[in-house]
Amino acid sequence: MYELFPIIGIIIVIMIALGVFVVLFTIKRRKEGKYPEPDYRAFFIIGICVLPMGVVFVTTLNPGFIGFIGLGAFFIILSLTNLEKWKKE
Repeated sequence: MYELFPIIGIIIVIMIALGVFVVLFTIKRRKEGKYPEPDYRAFFIIGICVLPMGVVFVTTLNPGFIGFIGLGAFFIILSLTNLEKWKKE
């Protein structure tokens, strides 16, 4: 039991360092004006994939997977509200 504490501590330190790196990198890119517009078409595709997966998981495995249904619905709604901003191929 006690031999896991150093491993857990190392994992927590790595996660915090990665979080700080991502935040600093994002702030730097926003100041430079290089923050790109999200690809809303990709959000739609992800939502179409996640929504049925959530339905299957809820009905077959565990009702705790209902979050996948909400996440898929959120991605679909987000992409459809920004339909004019979809990137063309």
